Amino acid sequence: MNDQERITDFLVSEKKMSANYDTFASECVSIPLRDDYLKIFNQGHMTQTDLYQLAQSKGWYQVEQAPTSKVSQAYTRFSNQRPQ
Repeated sequence: MNDQERITDFLVSEKKMSANYDTFASECVSIPLRDDYLKIFNQGHMTQTDLYQLAQSKGWYQVEQAPTSKVSQAYTRFSNQRPQ
């Protein structure tokens, strides 16, 4: 396994773990335990950011810039869905 595959594997794993911690926190009855899950969740997101930045700096994880028109459409669509 090369470095690119390793970093990609770490990033995918962190994303899956974050999804699980989000579910655990939202379904947790114990407030102190929920707070612990949220701390771990936030740490996972910080780790994801670090991994993403590393992969991006190596050219392994490129994000395509969205056209302004698509950004505007998404903004309008989701702005209309906010509770009033």
